[in-house]
Amino acid sequence: MTPLAAPSRPSYLRVVRASAWYDLVVTAGFATPWTYTLVHGALSSWGAALGLGAMPAREPMQTLFANLMGSVVVVWALLRVVRPLPVHGLYDAAARTLFASWQAYALVHGAPRVLWPFFLVEVAFGVVQLVPWWRNRRALPAPERRPRSAHPRELSGPTDGR
Repeated sequence: MTPLAAPSRPSYLRVVRASAWYDLVVTAGFATPWTYTLVHGALSSWGAALGLGAMPAREPMQTLFANLMGSVVVVWALLRVVRPLPVHGLYDAAARTLFASWQAYALVHGAPRVLWPFFLVEVAFGVVQLVPWWRNRRALPAPERRPRSAHPRELSGPTDGR
């Protein structure tokens, strides 16, 4: 398998940071039970007004999982805003692939269609962040195989057990 090389363009880091700002704006309201109450009401109203379906009634476990998701995504977004690295874009693309998969699953199983715009943004940011890695992978020469004896631990000599 060809190794992945990090995209080196500054524009890639701008995409990583932009996806982080999007996450921060969209998910900050999910991070606490009080703000989630407001977000839930807004999404329900918006979905009903646009004919996309209202959110299901809030209940404690739904709120807990919304808060967990919001808290984790806010921290992840802050890392990418403050210190965006190319590898953050790769990991974010992987996370977005997973999250979009679960959004698609929910939509297929009757979730309100108000989820569609969020699904489309997840897919778009995932693709935009993954494609440069994929292109760089194809541009690299095939890795040379090291002989089995060239394992780094074997090259370092005897150890004193530390």
